[in-house]
Amino acid sequence: MADTSPIPEKLMRVSVELFATQGYAQTSVQQIVDAAGVTKGALYHYFKSKDDLLFDIYDRILSLQREHLDEIVARGLPDTETMRLVCEDVLVTSIEWLHEGTVFFRSQHMLSDDRQREVKRRRREYNDAFERLLVRGQKSGVFRDDIPAAVLIAHFFSDPHYLAQWYSPGGAQSRERVASELTDLYLAALQPPTRRSGI
Repeated sequence: MADTSPIPEKLMRVSVELFATQGYAQTSVQQIVDAAGVTKGALYHYFKSKDDLLFDIYDRILSLQREHLDEIVARGLPDTETMRLVCEDVLVTSIEWLHEGTVFFRSQHMLSDDRQREVKRRRREYNDAFERLLVRGQKSGVFRDDIPAAVLIAHFFSDPHYLAQWYSPGGAQSRERVASELTDLYLAALQPPTRRSGI
């Protein structure tokens, strides 16, 4: 059956496969268009360069996660429930895009300086939104405030970044179960320390 996917989707899919199997630096634009069955003109209609293809992988993941975060926060739920839903979403989407994320993080150092700055800017925007949620919970007393917010944020995001090292999409644990269990562990770590008399 012929692939009727939109050209940008087709280009991103074959780019991910080529970057994964032979490396970003070793993959040429010509190889990408040949694998996608399109012309260079078609590629350059949607992407300025191979750099843009690699950046687009990250941009799609982060844009989706930011859209979800904003929607969850807008529900106005209690701080702990909001944090639970946001963390579970980050983990589920990271698993859904596990292959793409692995390819990006393996090759991101090869991006142009401009694109690397853009990645840092986009990541900072998401982290700032996540930090606002964390600080809100600290001020309301449901999250611990004896550890700097930056450390607590880094503690959570180490989980999605490490998924590629151990998670198997075909394994016994579903992405939802993994997301729920890792989030349970994180929320437990966010609990204010128990105050005991005499200590």
